[in-house]
Amino acid sequence: MTEVAEHAGVSLSASAARRIAKIVAGQPAGTMLRVEVIGGGCSGFSYRFGFAGGVNADDTVIERDGAKAVVDQASLPFLAGSEIDFVDEIIGASFRIHNPNATSGCGCGTSFAV
Repeated sequence: MTEVAEHAGVSLSASAARRIAKIVAGQPAGTMLRVEVIGGGCSGFSYRFGFAGGVNADDTVIERDGAKAVVDQASLPFLAGSEIDFVDEIIGASFRIHNPNATSGCGCGTSFAV
């Protein structure tokens, strides 16, 4: 397991950290956001968000203000330099990735190409 400071590699926005903390407050201790990149979607790759109760040996942990997110080693190269954010807009609230590696994306914002 590798610990990553909020300013290195993949980071969490303050908004994402607040939302993660709010969600996991009612969950068992150690619950954190899991972010994965999977094949699929209209542009080639998609983000998958879920919650994990623990950390796998090959996970990287990103922490901000006590909130934690984990990224597996297979997904990490696709997310290098990215910010995990949480947005609350009129059309809905969701976690989003601001990914500098994405060369294109789909209109719905859930898939991307590198």
